[in-house]
Amino acid sequence: MKRRNAREKALQSLFQIDVSQLDRSEAIGHVLEEGEERDDFLVQLVEGTTDHKEEIDTLIKEHLENWSFDRIGNVDRSVLRLAVYEMLYIDDIPIKVTFNEAIDLAKTFGGDESGRFVNAVLSKISKTIQ
Repeated sequence: MKRRNAREKALQSLFQIDVSQLDRSEAIGHVLEEGEERDDFLVQLVEGTTDHKEEIDTLIKEHLENWSFDRIGNVDRSVLRLAVYEMLYIDDIPIKVTFNEAIDLAKTFGGDESGRFVNAVLSKISKTIQ
């Protein structure tokens, strides 16, 4: 499975976990096509993001301007969590790559303003990480 595809499936899994309170393994199972194997990168993204959710959410909350965390759409919240996890914990992926992938995911799965919103929040967060 390519990393882009793994990110899409990780986003879908995180969304399911967020809105349906599914456990991680079940959520991952729901997004895999019939006969498709679990991918190590997919599992790493889902498990890592959920393991560090409190820390990630705190970081996101600290970088929101004129917006409360509870008002963030479910898709945008999942995209931000996934991207922040990558930025903090996966050293072999350049932050710019994570950024671009997150914006593409937001545009594909989110609303009309999702790409811009995710870009703005991640820009602020990346300045504190680098």
